[in-house]
Amino acid sequence: MSITDQRKEYLYGYQKEKLKRIPLDVQKEQYERIKAAADAAGESVNGYIKRAIDERMEREATATRRDSE
Repeated sequence: MSITDQRKEYLYGYQKEKLKRIPLDVQKEQYERIKAAADAAGESVNGYIKRAIDERMEREATATRRDSE
């Protein structure tokens, strides 16, 4: 088995075990807006969306902690 084949098998196993795909459908116009914003931020569309999700989750967690005090 070549190194390349071994690498492919490793990556496939890693993805199967560690990752979960989330399909996301957006209108083409919305995608273009997201892409432009990601480009302006120097990020991929995928990275931009992940960061936006993380930031919102953090804001909501902070608001929830603040409300429970």
